Amino acid sequence: MITAEKWAEIIKDFHESELPKTIERNTDIPLDTPIKRAVSIIGPRRAGKTYEMYNLIGKIIKKSEKSRIVYVNFERPDIGIVNKEDLMTLLKTYYELYPENKKSPIWLFLDEIQNVSGWEQFVRYCLDSGVKVYITGSSSRLLSKEVATSMRGRSLTYKILPFSFNEYLRVKSIPYTNHPSTYEKARIVNALKDYLMNGGYPEAVLYEKEREKILSEIKDVAIYKDVIERSKIRNVTALKSLINALVQSREFSINKFYNFLKSTGRKIGKNVLYAYIQYLEDAFFAFMLRKFSYSYKEAEQSIPKPYFVDNGLLAVSGITDPARLLENLVFIELYRRNEDIAYAKMITKEEVDFIVKKGNKVKQLIQVAYNLSTPETKEREIKALIKAGRELKCGNLLIITFNEEGREKSKNKAINVVPAWKWLIER
Repeated sequence: MITAEKWAEIIKDFHESELPKTIERNTDIPLDTPIKRAVSIIGPRRAGKTYEMYNLIGKIIKKSEKSRIVYVNFERPDIGIVNKEDLMTLLKTYYELYPENKKSPIWLFLDEIQNVSGWEQFVRYCLDSGVKVYITGSSSRLLSKEVATSMRGRSLTYKILPFSFNEYLRVKSIPYTNHPSTYEKARIVNALKDYLMNGGYPEAVLYEKEREKILSEIKDVAIYKDVIERSKIRNVTALKSLINALVQSREFSINKFYNFLKSTGRKIGKNVLYAYIQYLEDAFFAFMLRKFSYSYKEAEQSIPKPYFVDNGLLAVSGITDPARLLENLVFIELYRRNEDIAYAKMITKEEVDFIVKKGNKVKQLIQVAYNLSTPETKEREIKALIKAGRELKCGNLLIITFNEEGREKSKNKAINVVPAWKWLIER
């Protein structure tokens, strides 16, 4: 149980403290939320959810008094276990400190709220009382589907991922436009090389000297706190082997991995492995991209392709292949843009990296090639796009390269070739 005195101390300490310096993100999270709707901010650990809260608080302070804001981080070590009754004491204590605000709008910022049992009921009570509520949680707990269920449709959910390339350029003070000068383009391309190889986790971008250590620590914490601890995984060795296999794979078959473990004398059920994959996806650590099919069952039974939430996780796992990293980068950007995507594999074995869908309609086909320097590579990528475009009745064909640009024509079909830096900065 947390006493009113302790809550008063936390509230006053926040009101007396200065906000840390923040970086503007491309999130568009509203300050004036619809009535009786909480804002939930989700995403992987260390992607910047807490600092986005600080950013929002700073904007509110420009329009209102800081005394109308309450911020609590529920991972602070001096408050221990918290329940919904403690939260009610928090609210009561606030109104005792500031009775003049009982009839005025106040904002509650509840960071890492998943550590509080019964938080959903408290948030719903606050919303019914006219209090504006913003919540974040570790990626493994506060997923949009869980929030939607627990909040009964009374939340607006926003994703915070590691820096996009736009945000990366902004942090590095590199100006960007779709039509840069030669010098500006050179700076953007050089920045993309670093972003491609090391990713966009904010700390790793801001503190380059400690980057490898920071990325390794982020990977370990994400695995242990958001996967092992939360899901109470006992076979940690199998989980680590699974992650290593995903990192090294372009396609991943549970059956093959299960047989591999079995051949080495390690016993684990297939259903457990499927559960481990789900835990990694729930933690925003890894994602499994399914093959496109008009049949839901066929799509779900297809062999998926694994991708990771940031290239930094691949970098500290020993992946340096620029083609692999560029494809992962394109996946994450499509995910960031909330696109519905799949990959395509034709009967004749040609593949298209990404199919962008809207319902059952295919609206774009994307091939990722680090370069088109050889005739064989160009022919392979174009042939796959043309075949898939014909089969899926889609004429919007795109090849994303590292730095090549142009327009290819084949069999009366036009294919745009766009450099990754240009595609990444356009919204």
